[in-house]
Amino acid sequence: MKRVPCMEAVVAVLESEGVDTVFGIPGAAILPLYAALQHSSIRHITVRHEEGGTHAADGWSRVTGNVGVCIGTSGPAGTNMITGLYTAMADSIPMICVTGQAATSKLHQEAFQAVDIVEIAKPVTKWAVQLKEPAQAPWVFREAFRVARSGRPGPVLIDLPIDVQRGTCLYDPELDAPLPVEVRRPLPQVVRRAVDMLAAAKRPIILAGGGVIIADAAEELRALAEHLQVPVQVTLMGKGAFPEDHPLFAGMAGIQTQTRWGNAAFLDSDLVLAVGARFGDRHTGELDVYRRGRRFIHVDVEPTQIGRVFEPDLGVVGHAKPVLAELAAEARGRTAACEPGKWVRRVGELRRTMARRDDFDDVPIKPPRVFKEINEHFGRDTTFVTAIGLYQIWSGQFQTTYLPRRYLVCGQAGPLGWEIPAALGVKCAYPERDVVVVVGDYSFQFLMEEVAVAAQYRIPFVIVMINNEYLGLIRQAEIPYDMNFAVDLHYGEGGIDHVKAMESFGCPARRVEVPGDIRDALVWASAEAARERLPVLVEVMVEREANAAMGPSLEAIKEFEPLPELISVDWSD
Repeated sequence: MKRVPCMEAVVAVLESEGVDTVFGIPGAAILPLYAALQHSSIRHITVRHEEGGTHAADGWSRVTGNVGVCIGTSGPAGTNMITGLYTAMADSIPMICVTGQAATSKLHQEAFQAVDIVEIAKPVTKWAVQLKEPAQAPWVFREAFRVARSGRPGPVLIDLPIDVQRGTCLYDPELDAPLPVEVRRPLPQVVRRAVDMLAAAKRPIILAGGGVIIADAAEELRALAEHLQVPVQVTLMGKGAFPEDHPLFAGMAGIQTQTRWGNAAFLDSDLVLAVGARFGDRHTGELDVYRRGRRFIHVDVEPTQIGRVFEPDLGVVGHAKPVLAELAAEARGRTAACEPGKWVRRVGELRRTMARRDDFDDVPIKPPRVFKEINEHFGRDTTFVTAIGLYQIWSGQFQTTYLPRRYLVCGQAGPLGWEIPAALGVKCAYPERDVVVVVGDYSFQFLMEEVAVAAQYRIPFVIVMINNEYLGLIRQAEIPYDMNFAVDLHYGEGGIDHVKAMESFGCPARRVEVPGDIRDALVWASAEAARERLPVLVEVMVEREANAAMGPSLEAIKEFEPLPELISVDWSD
C-alpha cells in the first residue's frame, strides 16, 4: 500500500462515507486536516462560531440521514462545540466533531489552547477519542462513523494532536469501505405478542417518535396503521412521520406541544404502541395521568431505553423499520385489511370538534394567526426548522406537517439559536428545497452571526420571526410566582431593529404589525429569497403577553385563547 499523509486518508474516508459538506472554522492546530481537505471534493462552509458549526452539521444530518461533520481547532473551539454535541446526543443525531489539539509532548504543560476536550465531551457523546498514532487515523474515523450510526445514533468527538496530524500512514482507498451497521430485528415471539395485544385492544393508538423518522420507517408505519385501522399520534420529534391530513392521524398528546383533540384521544385510548419514542417529560406530563387506563408496548432500538421512564407491558428491542414491517406482516397473516371502525370515527370527530382557533384578526397579532398563514402559504415539501420557546410550542400546536425530515426541532436539549445554523445545514444538503425558519426574537439573537454565513455563500431561506419582545416561555413560567422579572426585552420602538440587523448582513427584511399583511409578506419573502439567493426575514410583531396552552398533565391543560364552541361527542360503546 502507498504511504500517504494520514489526514489525506481521513479525507478519503469522509468522502467514501457520503460526506459532501463540512462546517467549521480553521485554526493553527487543525491545519494539516485543512491542507488535505482543500484538494478534496468536500465543500467547506466557514461558520462564525463553532456552536453554529455543530448545529449546521446537525441540520445536515437530520435531513440526509447521514453523519454530519463539524471541524474546529483546539481549546475554545472544542468547548464551543459542547452544546451542539449535547443537542445531537439528546435527539439521537449522528454527527462527528473534529478538533485540533496541541502536540502530544505539550499536553501536560498547559500549552496554548490545550484542553482535555475528550474528557469534557464524554458525557455528551457516544464516543470521545484522541488520535494517538498516525496509522490509526483512517480506522478511528471508520469506527467513528459506525458508532455514530449504530443502535441509537449519536455524536462522536475525535481530537487530533497537531504532531499526529502531520504523520503518515499506509492507506489504499480501494481496499477500504464503510463498516457495516447492525440493524436490530425483533424476536418473532415478541412480534406475535405485540399483535395479540393490538388485536385485543378496543381503542389502540400508535405513537410515532423521532426513531421512526431516524429509521426511515414512515412507509412501514403507514402500512401497519392502514391495515389495522389504528389511529397514529406523533411526538414533537416524530412530526412528519405520518401525514397530518391522513384520516388516521390522531394529533399530538403532550403538556406543551399538543393538540386538544390529541390529548382527548390519548386519554380515551386503552393501548399505546410507542415506536422510537422516549416518553419525554414534555410529552407525558404527570405519569399517573399518562399511564392510567392503558397498556403500553415500547419499541426501541436501544434496550436500556425500555423501562427508563416507566415499565411498559411489553418491551420490543429492534430497529423501527423492521419492527413495523414485521408487525404489519404478522397482522396481514392473520386478517384481511380492516375497515375504519367506531374508534377511528371517534378520533375523527374529536379532530372536527376540538380544534383550536387560528383565525384571529386582533391587533396586536395573536400568534396562532401567524401559523395559519404559514400553513396556507408554504407547500407540503417545505422544510421547517424551529428551536425552543413559546414560538416552538405554538409551532407544534398549529403547524401541519406531511412528510418525514421536513420538521426539524431540537427537542430535548432545546438550545436557543439552533434554527439559523440548522437551516444552513438543511439548505446545503438540499439546495432546491424550500426552507423556513420559525424563530423567536431572543433565539434569533443567540447565533444571528450565522446569517452572515448564509449571505456569504448565497444560501437562501425564509425566516419568520415571532417577536413578542420577551423571553416569552420564561415570562409565562413566572406567572405562578406572581412575577415578571428579568424577561422583558422591550426598549425603543420594538426592541432590537431586526430589519436593520438583517440589512447590515446585506439581507432583505420586512416587519408586519397587522394580520392582514402576513400573507403578502410571506409571498414577498419567498420570492425575494429565490431571486436574491439570500436569507430573508419576516418579523411579525405579536401580542406581547400572549400565552400558549399548557399544563402539568394531559387532562389539565390551561387554554388562554377563545375556543370554538364544543360540539358534544357520543362516547358510549
